[in-house]
Amino acid sequence: MLTLRKSDERGHGNHGWLDTKHSFSFGQYFDRDHMGFRALRVINEDFIAPDSGFGTHPHNDMEIMTYVVSGAIKHIDSLGQHVVLEAGDFQIMTAGTGIRHSEFNPSTSTPTHILQIWIQPSEKGLRPSYQQMSLPKEARLGELRRIASPEESETALRINQDVHIYALASEKGRDKTYELEPERHLWIQVVSGSWRINDVEVTRGDGLGLGQVREVELTSLSADAELLIFDLA
Repeated sequence: MLTLRKSDERGHGNHGWLDTKHSFSFGQYFDRDHMGFRALRVINEDFIAPDSGFGTHPHNDMEIMTYVVSGAIKHIDSLGQHVVLEAGDFQIMTAGTGIRHSEFNPSTSTPTHILQIWIQPSEKGLRPSYQQMSLPKEARLGELRRIASPEESETALRINQDVHIYALASEKGRDKTYELEPERHLWIQVVSGSWRINDVEVTRGDGLGLGQVREVELTSLSADAELLIFDLA
């Protein structure tokens, strides 16, 4: 099973302060053929203008991950968090019974580039919580680094769903093999550069869903190549 989601086929909205692309249906963008992938519900690639952002708004019953690709984002929430995330930082909120937050680009001159990812939790009504970690790109160079998993870990964030999230950065021409357990599925989101994934070539913004395979060969075709891997039940 293979699903290819090309970057230029994603939903797109330009609101002046926000230039955004949606891999799956989101907000006013609806595509019945792309409603999500397994428990993965949203991948939005957002470019936020300086001194702009998302005002305070609510969420519930969703695991929300933000990855800061470049720039910075100021996060304030109803749990009392008031932090600035920078490039290479990852954040997970368990919205659970309800959480309110804002996300704002604190720079007056530099745009912010983030990926915002929503994953349906394994159960509703969870207690809201917040976690973050820093993992600069150089720490992921040539290594599959686990960002999140359902198990408690000192080196990864905990997520309330049977999903393991990895990040990989690579120089041109490097190979990496990912072994997929039976009955599991992968969604691979290209953050930057170009890759060959098995026999499929993908580039920045593309997404690839895979199932019924045991090994996935990841070959970087350009310098400064980066991707995220979602291993889902």
